[in-house]
Amino acid sequence: MMTRRKILGAAATVGGAAMLNGVHAISAAGALVDDAGNPPAKNQEHPNGAGPLPPGEAGRDYTPVFTPNGVTLPYRLVDGVKIFHLTAGDIEHEFAPGLTAHLWGYNGRSPGPTIEALAGDRLRIYVTNKLPAPTTVHWHGIRVPNGMDGVNGLTQEPIPPGETFKYKFVVPDAGTFMYHPHFDEMTQQAMGLMGMFVVHPRQRQKAPADRDYAIMLSEWRIIPGTSRPVTTEMLDFNIFTMNSKAFPATQPLVAKVGERIRVRLGNLGAMDHHPIHLHGFQMVLTETDGGIVPETARYAANTVLVPVGTTRAVEFVADNPGDWVMHCHMTHHTMNQMGHDVPNLIGANLKGVSARVRPLVPGYMTMGQNGMGDMADMRMPMPANTIAMLGGKGPFGTIDMGGMFTMIKVRDQITGYEDPGEYKHPPGTVAVAATAEELNRDGITTK
Repeated sequence: MMTRRKILGAAATVGGAAMLNGVHAISAAGALVDDAGNPPAKNQEHPNGAGPLPPGEAGRDYTPVFTPNGVTLPYRLVDGVKIFHLTAGDIEHEFAPGLTAHLWGYNGRSPGPTIEALAGDRLRIYVTNKLPAPTTVHWHGIRVPNGMDGVNGLTQEPIPPGETFKYKFVVPDAGTFMYHPHFDEMTQQAMGLMGMFVVHPRQRQKAPADRDYAIMLSEWRIIPGTSRPVTTEMLDFNIFTMNSKAFPATQPLVAKVGERIRVRLGNLGAMDHHPIHLHGFQMVLTETDGGIVPETARYAANTVLVPVGTTRAVEFVADNPGDWVMHCHMTHHTMNQMGHDVPNLIGANLKGVSARVRPLVPGYMTMGQNGMGDMADMRMPMPANTIAMLGGKGPFGTIDMGGMFTMIKVRDQITGYEDPGEYKHPPGTVAVAATAEELNRDGITTK
């Protein structure tokens, strides 16, 4: 006779994505069944009625996530329940040297600390509101009881300023998720209230990642000379960030040669999708915002699109030493504080214009007739609290990019997460000017 236990056991064995009464097979999504495929005892905190499992422990049950330019939210264990505390409030945040803004954040930072758990963990998350306005927290993508979903007016009353609310639920599925307000979210998210929420599968993966990174992609409008984001902006964003940092302030990701690297990407920007491109490697898409992608459905790519409101996770083997770029391939997203009202001067004859304007505007320089590449090295006067459109220091001069841009640094000798410095290229492995002899040898004519 085919019993419910046998059906669930078979599902777990073959790793299928079938569901029975709302409970996934663990090998497909890391959800709540034991080694024999049996659902745990009932518990009212779980949306499917599944119950207590031992709390997961970083290092023992999963490779802990590292958040560049960020932190992981600590917790306490009380009777097998993980206790977290988030505090929403005013913060002062540096996007890059020279640009500091007044934001709203969690626990003194934006994005807020990364929350990390194991599928089946029981959580209690306390949220203290130190904002001047009410707020809520929505656990984006996580299947929770309706009253824990954080939607103001529908599933809960808002958290008033000065008050602390309690959310309690079991995280049923493995995957990369996010958290953010669902109260005046146009304002509160644009002010920086957001964070990553990573749930690891209870069953160890066949090829676990050696390093697991989490990056939140965001966009902002900060008018040069000001220090607060324009929360009503819909089109003209001018700061694009990874974990709320713009290059050259983005912390590089590091890897030892041969390690398997996972990069989790979340997008809580207002309007823009981000095609994230990686140089030097071929990635494999392993997770979407719906959870872990079955091995048979994974595919290779060197650019992965992260639409608004979604997450993606990619993996690759760091088998190619060097300093490799990872950036959004929307060209304006690798620039800082540009404006869309700049006139198009490419090809224009501007001889003598600067000299005529300087008596009216001391220090004036006309730029842009040959593109924007020369902006990176210019040290022209700018409004207070403003950064250059482009530029970060590199071993061969100025790196002509900014914004949503970082690097993955792969070395033979890597132990922690510190920046190993500039890559030392082996002799003969750097592109250089061709000699006349080489051009002649290979039949290249340049005239």
